[in-house]
Amino acid sequence: MCGICGEVRLGNTGSVKPDDILAMREALIHRGPDDAGLFMSADRSVGLGFRRLRIVDLSANANQPLPNEDGEVRVVFNGEIYNFKELRQQLEDRGHRFRSHSDTEVIVHLYEEKGADCVSLLDGMFALAIWDQRNRRLTLARDRAGKKPLFYYHARDRVAFASEIKAFFGHPDIPTEVDPSAVPYYFIHGYVPCPNTFYHQIKQVEPATVMTVEHDGTIESRPYWSLRYPSHAELASAGPVDRRQVVGRLRQLMTQAVERRLISDVPIGAFLSGGIDSTIVVGLMSRAMPEPVKTFSIGFEGDVAYDETAYARIAAERFGTQHTEFVVEPSAVDLIDKLIWHHDGPFGDSSAVPTCIVSRLTSQQVTVVLNGDGGDELFAGYVRFYAGVLAERIPRSVARLLNAGLSRVPSPESSRHRLARAQRFFGAVNLPLYERMTRWSSLFFDDLEDLLNPEFGSSLPPIDRLRYLEREIDRMTDLSTLGRILHANFRTYLLDDLLVKMDRCAMANSLEARSPFLDRALIEYVATLPDHLKLRGRKTKVILREAFADLLPAEIANRGKMGFGVPLGAWFRGELRDFVGDLLLAGDARFRTYLSPTYVESLVRRHQAGRADLGHQLWSLLCFEQWLRLLPEWASRTTVPVGLSD
Repeated sequence: MCGICGEVRLGNTGSVKPDDILAMREALIHRGPDDAGLFMSADRSVGLGFRRLRIVDLSANANQPLPNEDGEVRVVFNGEIYNFKELRQQLEDRGHRFRSHSDTEVIVHLYEEKGADCVSLLDGMFALAIWDQRNRRLTLARDRAGKKPLFYYHARDRVAFASEIKAFFGHPDIPTEVDPSAVPYYFIHGYVPCPNTFYHQIKQVEPATVMTVEHDGTIESRPYWSLRYPSHAELASAGPVDRRQVVGRLRQLMTQAVERRLISDVPIGAFLSGGIDSTIVVGLMSRAMPEPVKTFSIGFEGDVAYDETAYARIAAERFGTQHTEFVVEPSAVDLIDKLIWHHDGPFGDSSAVPTCIVSRLTSQQVTVVLNGDGGDELFAGYVRFYAGVLAERIPRSVARLLNAGLSRVPSPESSRHRLARAQRFFGAVNLPLYERMTRWSSLFFDDLEDLLNPEFGSSLPPIDRLRYLEREIDRMTDLSTLGRILHANFRTYLLDDLLVKMDRCAMANSLEARSPFLDRALIEYVATLPDHLKLRGRKTKVILREAFADLLPAEIANRGKMGFGVPLGAWFRGELRDFVGDLLLAGDARFRTYLSPTYVESLVRRHQAGRADLGHQLWSLLCFEQWLRLLPEWASRTTVPVGLSD
């Protein structure tokens, strides 16, 4: 796991300055504290920077930027290639000579043979940049699910890239101005959907995409892979499945996915939440590893509805792990500045707080950690997936009556209360599918215009709440209801929320996180399975539970989905009440340029009076306000803000 960056000057517009590459590189030191590398082309038209976290082949031979035999190809790479041993053997059989035992070097030699098409042969999590001196071409690429980040800046005279946006703050010629049009989309989703960012001219390389940049400035971007779900017609015409065969195949693929992610020359552990997915991962690890698995869990003070540590303990005892637990207290919100820095801006998912804490404490014992990310996305594990399918079956007239009745009942103090969930469900049940699923997951939806400062709102182009699905609509048209929900979730929420959170929080602590459920062979296979093997009535992950019935403790196999969250509702009415007021009710609050102070105050008052649970909305506002306060310091090109490097 590493941090990469670089710059290519286009045409004959000047030279890359080594100091600029070094400044970018050192902003990424948390991603690679073990070593550093720099490459400058002889004509200074290209510079590549690299920070290394040693995982496979700990020797200096594996340092980057890594060249081919004649030095005409150079690669900087972040991630892990899980099929590198097979690829290496094939390349050696064809005469290629290797200087290291790293997975990175496979990329160099594959490029020699296949050019940019080599990316489609890589199986793993990665973001990479390849400089081809002979053809004066830069290739950028990102893994299929988008586990590893890659950002780029494109102007008339240059293209620059980096693992995180903060690297661009270290470059004096790259502007990092806020893009006002991104603000409403942050408050819809809690993040700015890919490929956009909070900053003008800074975009993301999309997942499963190869981008080539020619010396004359020509840029071509193309997908090399897509996850395909069967159409509704294909599902309807398919014959009955052999459940025993499916179970056997799932066990095989899942076991292989875990074993491939145990390749490491440094200590390995696992996050254990006590849910089905992480329990399966830990169970398979315990069978494959000669020593007890080191597992790490986190709980919360203030609300037992958010604490899964009791279930994690059950799994730890079942598999004989070396188990460590942590408890998050309200004071953990002090991490807000660090989280905003590492996410390069506000991030609306408050579970980044415990994720960052557990990553920091885990990194004291291991360097690589496996997790259960992706299990819900593959096997329809979220309650909202069931709700999305159920809503299609409820008569509109019945839904209207129930919504009218529920809307008269005061909202409970907790958003996890059954009444609160029923109110959310029936409040959107009569909307079209895509609008309904967006509203259920949004922070602000119907009241978005009320939130925005009227003057600011009038300066924006029209807000399209479904814009994030625009390029996916055609691919989803022929799918079943569940297929459309799963496809949309894989391409949006998983990509822009879960994977971002895990990467930034783990890498903030120099910890590599690996996700067996996002193994390519596994996700391609599970996507083809019929809906009833994933979701049957209210029962989620049907075939996954069946496939690993012998591995899962009964208490975990039979429990419902809790979800990984933070008890913000209780915290913001209790110990953090003044903290919220000091930031959001201040007369000099920075958000007032963008948001209505009157409406923000009404949200604070409603929540603290217990009339609604607006903890997640208030968290998104707190992050936004604090980001605006931190921006001047970032813009001053401070590599690491004071107090955030420890």
